[in-house]
Amino acid sequence: MVELKVRKFGNSLGVILPKEVISRLRTKDGEPLFLIEGPDGSYQMTPYDPAFERKLAKAEDIIGRYRNTLRVLAK
Repeated sequence: MVELKVRKFGNSLGVILPKEVISRLRTKDGEPLFLIEGPDGSYQMTPYDPAFERKLAKAEDIIGRYRNTLRVLAK
């Protein structure tokens, strides 16, 4: 567990992420992070866009269903 302190930045509030947290998240300055709320009200911070993950799963489903058609069209 890492304790973070909430600080005022202009008219907003924010937190400073320690170097080890940044390393584990594999992120850097300017890259987006996503705060995801779980069903139990907890939060998880991740560098991965959950909307992109859903779109990728849908694309994989379509590719699987139309594999033969796509193969013919690729020729």
